[in-house]
Amino acid sequence: MNPILSKYADLLVNYCVEVQKGEKVYVWSTTLAEPLVREVYRAALKAGGICEVQLDFREKNRIFMQEAQEEQLHYPPTLQKKAMEEFDCYLYIRAPYNLVDGQTGNPEKQKARNKVMAPISKRYFERTGTRELKRNLCQYPTQAAAQNAGMPLEEYQQFIFNACKLFDENPQQSWLKVRKDQQAIVDLLNSREKVQYKGDGIDISFSTKGRTWINSDGQTNMPSGEVYTSPVEDSVNGVVRFSYPAVYMGQEVEDVTLWVKDGYVEKWEAKRGMDFLNHIFGLAGTRRFGEAAIGTNYNINRFTKNILFDEKIGGTIHMALGQSYMQCGGKNESAVHWDMIGAMQDGGEIYADDEKIYENGRFLVG
Repeated sequence: MNPILSKYADLLVNYCVEVQKGEKVYVWSTTLAEPLVREVYRAALKAGGICEVQLDFREKNRIFMQEAQEEQLHYPPTLQKKAMEEFDCYLYIRAPYNLVDGQTGNPEKQKARNKVMAPISKRYFERTGTRELKRNLCQYPTQAAAQNAGMPLEEYQQFIFNACKLFDENPQQSWLKVRKDQQAIVDLLNSREKVQYKGDGIDISFSTKGRTWINSDGQTNMPSGEVYTSPVEDSVNGVVRFSYPAVYMGQEVEDVTLWVKDGYVEKWEAKRGMDFLNHIFGLAGTRRFGEAAIGTNYNINRFTKNILFDEKIGGTIHMALGQSYMQCGGKNESAVHWDMIGAMQDGGEIYADDEKIYENGRFLVG
C-alpha cells in the first residue's frame, strides 16, 4: 500500500465526499489510476460505503465515436445515468492516456451524443448544486498529463501531491484551515452587490445581487483554493483579457480578449485559435458568463494546461463562459462551461461596492 496514495484516498473519501455508512459511491477513472482507485475503494468500504467503480481503457471514447451506429449513439450510459440520478457520492479521478482523445473528428456524431448526455448533465448539476450528490474531481498523475504540463512525471507527481497538501502531516486539517481563511473573504463578498476586476487588459464589472459566493475548500475539487459565484447574467460589462492560454476539449486558444455589454459577449479576439473560439460562440448559452472567480492556492504557481489546477493559481481571476452554478443562483444554461484565466499578480485590483479588497494577487481582507 503506497502511503501517499493511501493518504490521498483518505482525504478524498473522508473529507471531500464525506462517505457515510450505507451511501452509494460512484468512482470513475481510467485503468491508469488503478493504484489510487484501489486505495479509494478500500477507504470507501472502511467508511461503510457501497462502492461501484468504472475504469475506462485506452482510446475508449475515440473507438466509440468512430464505430458507434445510430442506436448506440442514442443509448445513454447505464451506470453513469443511474449514478447521477441516485447515488450519494461521486469521485471522478482524471487519469488520461491521451489528452486529445475527446477530439472525435465527427461533429455530427458528437452533436448527437451531446444531446443524449444533456439530461444526465442537467441532473448532475441539479444534484451537485444542493450537495444531494456529493462530488469531487481530482487528478492522478499520468505521463500524458505530465507532458502536457511540461514536467517529467516524477516532478508532476510532486506538484499534484503538494497542491493537494498531501505532504502536510494532516491534509484534512490543512484544508479545514483553507475553509476558515477563505470564509472571511466569502462573507465580505456576500455582503456586497457589485464587483469589479481591474488589471492588464481587464476592466470588467458585474452584479452579484441575489447571488452567492462559494468557499471552494477542497470538497468539490481536489486541489481547490478559490472563491466563486455566478454573476447576474445581464449585468456583466466591460473588457476582459485572459492572459493564460484557454484550453477546452483538447483545444488551446491563446490570449483571448472579450468585449461584453449587458452580459452578452459582443466581440472577441485571440492571438491563436480563433476558429475554435468562433465555433464555441456559436453554441447555445456560451456568450454569457456562468462563473466569476478568484484563485487562492499559492502552492499552484505555474500553468499546467489543466483547469483543475490552473483556475486555482494564487493571484489570478477566472471567468467561465456558459453553464452557471445553480448553488450560486445562476440561471444560464449551456452544454459548455469554459474557464478562462487572467493574471492579477502585477497591478491587479478587485473592488467590491467600490472598496478595494484585493491588490497584486492578494486579498487585503481575511
